[in-house]
Amino acid sequence: MSPTTLPACPDHGHVTFLGAGPGDPGLLTLRAVEALASADVLVAEHEVLDVVRVHARPGVAVVHTDPDPTGPSVDRHPGTGAPQLTVVDGTSTPVGVPAERDAAHLVMEAARGGRRVVRAVSGDPGLDAYAAEEMLACAAAGVPFEVVPGVAAAVGVPAYAGVPLRDADGADVRFVDARTASDRCWTEVGASDGTVVVSTTLDSVAAAAGELVAAGRKPDTPLTVTVAGTTTRQRTWTATLGTIAQTLKQAKVLPSPEGGRPVIAVVGERSAAARRDQLSWFESKPLFGWKVLVPRTKEQAASLSDQLRSYGAVPHEVPTIAVEPPRTPQQMERAVKGLVTGRYEWIAFTSVNAVKAVREKFEEYGLDARAFAGIKVAAVGEQTAKALIAFGVKPDLVPSGEQSAAGLLEDWPPYDPVFDPIDRVFLPRADIATETLVAGLIELGWEVDDVTAYRTVRASPPPAETREAIKGGGFDAVLFTSSSTVRNLVGIAGKPHNVTVIACIGPATAKTAEEHGLRVDVMAPEPSVHKLAEALADFGMRRRTAALEAGDPVTRPSERRPGARRRRTTT
Repeated sequence: MSPTTLPACPDHGHVTFLGAGPGDPGLLTLRAVEALASADVLVAEHEVLDVVRVHARPGVAVVHTDPDPTGPSVDRHPGTGAPQLTVVDGTSTPVGVPAERDAAHLVMEAARGGRRVVRAVSGDPGLDAYAAEEMLACAAAGVPFEVVPGVAAAVGVPAYAGVPLRDADGADVRFVDARTASDRCWTEVGASDGTVVVSTTLDSVAAAAGELVAAGRKPDTPLTVTVAGTTTRQRTWTATLGTIAQTLKQAKVLPSPEGGRPVIAVVGERSAAARRDQLSWFESKPLFGWKVLVPRTKEQAASLSDQLRSYGAVPHEVPTIAVEPPRTPQQMERAVKGLVTGRYEWIAFTSVNAVKAVREKFEEYGLDARAFAGIKVAAVGEQTAKALIAFGVKPDLVPSGEQSAAGLLEDWPPYDPVFDPIDRVFLPRADIATETLVAGLIELGWEVDDVTAYRTVRASPPPAETREAIKGGGFDAVLFTSSSTVRNLVGIAGKPHNVTVIACIGPATAKTAEEHGLRVDVMAPEPSVHKLAEALADFGMRRRTAALEAGDPVTRPSERRPGARRRRTTT
């Protein structure tokens, strides 16, 4: 049996107590992802549900604690009154559970009949008292279980805040939960000179600082307070035990309707609080916390969104076009049959959608990637090449320079009757594609079968909440990757607010944006979506640096009032 294989049992399943970490989904361990992928039932605290759910398999039953005690309760089994977990094929089925329900009972019930249960908690299960009780219940009932550690908030949050807990001298580190700490506990940590990591709430930070001062700590002891740690909502304040109340008041943090949010406070001379400006790697990312609108489908925007996240942004994909089959499929059918019968020397893919269209037609005929044997394959860029590789086809030609039709033509060989037995190219593309590639291939001596593989139509409008955010300045930036994305976004959702940073992939897209009354702030140095994201990150970093040099707080574009229009910045 492999180390990750879970034992099957006819009467009892298996329970994995899993630490979901402090908030950043990237902090889940590899073992945690493995356990989630094989779970039949996921029992999760409400605050970690979004972190773990993405790794669960389709069809898993999802049970979560409901922060609203009056919310929906779990379905009950007819006749017995016991909790009933319903699985709907192909979907994750949320089943609300009132917070006061006995989670141990739910876990035990879910484990009946050999099901694999993942019980996900915030931070690390070893520091969760309720998880310990549930483990004891499993042990008493003979239900096998395992524990997958997670990154504890008391350790992970300071790391993301740029506050090392120890220096070269190896200072003592104490951990205190202010919500349950006794007077004796405060006295002990107050008497030490080591670093103290305090888990508390936003509205109790000042009280915890007061407890430490009363226990003997000096009022001028450095202190950092971090809320929403390890997420893009993270915010950290630096003060002292004596000034933290005033610091939070000046920052208009307290009083607050969200004052009960958990925070991590780090106290101590050696906690590097004074050096946080140099060590704050997370909050100083160029686009930290920026909500960036990406007008592409989730599939098209996957790598772009990952790149934006690496800069600290929160990407929000909004499709502006929908892809539909051609109105008359006969031309596409003849071309695909021609691939098999040897009609073509080359096939050129100009988009991921073109790859998808050909792949779907292949599957319809019962064909696979082997049908490309003997045919040279060209891809217009990296993303199209990746889609082909996922299909099992390695492109023979990808532009070495500009990733566009023009770039592809730069590297395309002219037809040579000596070396090329066939002079024909199959070009599956959109109904609105330009003629650049067709004209260029003909000029190089090739015959081209220019085939409409799919149609692009304007997508349906996004939800009302998204439309309001676009028009009301709820987004910090929007990336336009073509002129059609400008026209379609304005058409289905309205014009982005004046405070929103407008970034365009090239001059033609920028011109279209300006024709629609938009101010263009950023333009990519070359027509590549990744260069566009880099240019936006450079813009964000310059904006951040300027604010710090001026002694102003670093804010996101959506946090400032509409001001003078800026000129376009080309990087």
